[in-house]
Amino acid sequence: MAERYFEDYPPGAVFEGGGIAVTEAEILEFARKYDPQAMHTDPEAAARGYFGGLIASGWHTAAMMMRLFAAHFLSPASSLASPGIDELRWVRPVRPGDVLRVRVTVTEARRSRSKPEQGVVHSFAEVLNQSGEVVMTLKPISLLRCRPE
Repeated sequence: MAERYFEDYPPGAVFEGGGIAVTEAEILEFARKYDPQAMHTDPEAAARGYFGGLIASGWHTAAMMMRLFAAHFLSPASSLASPGIDELRWVRPVRPGDVLRVRVTVTEARRSRSKPEQGVVHSFAEVLNQSGEVVMTLKPISLLRCRPE
């Protein structure tokens, strides 16, 4: 990834990348550890359930999104931390065989008043499957180092 700093994230900028292939084994492993509901852990019960088959936990989808966000949006040169996210939404089920990618649009960028060597970037992140369908959205907030002078 190119080295980027706060100044490289103007409002309206779009960053895209992917993909992560979703496997049944990973869905089962994650869910058995962290979200033990039948729709995520039992393929037979899931087939009879509301979604008609096994689906990834939303938290698993969020973890995969974070991997994509780190690889295609954040820069190791400037990424400091995050004070949180707003409006996390799971829009569509993620299933075995899906391939996920991310599209991140900068919605606001401002220099910190208390720490002028860093900026605060608000963005709108969409996780899309191989068909271009949005499966998850959220509004991350990122603290980024400004370009050294």
